[in-house]
Amino acid sequence: MSPRRNRISNADREEPGPGPLGGSLRRTESYQGEEWVVQTVAGTAGRYYRCPGCDQEIPPGVGHVVAWPEFGAGVDDRRHWHRACWGARERRASNIQRGRGAPRY
Repeated sequence: MSPRRNRISNADREEPGPGPLGGSLRRTESYQGEEWVVQTVAGTAGRYYRCPGCDQEIPPGVGHVVAWPEFGAGVDDRRHWHRACWGARERRASNIQRGRGAPRY
């Protein structure tokens, strides 16, 4: 006797939604008296970003948060933050100084 197969038809299958690192997971949060659109990204692009919270680099392949002002925001207004730095943004000092040899990007 062969084992019973419980097959689910394609019509009954649900498409999996975006995971916690999915590109479409957007939310709105308040920061510095204005509303910001915040998106969690997987960091798959082959670029380095500089986190404005800690002034350290975010290497390629590291998941992080991208935030930009909700109104009047263009691509140039986007900022890439470490997740922990974005969570602690209200508790951090605003005048973080770069070291002498740190790049200015």
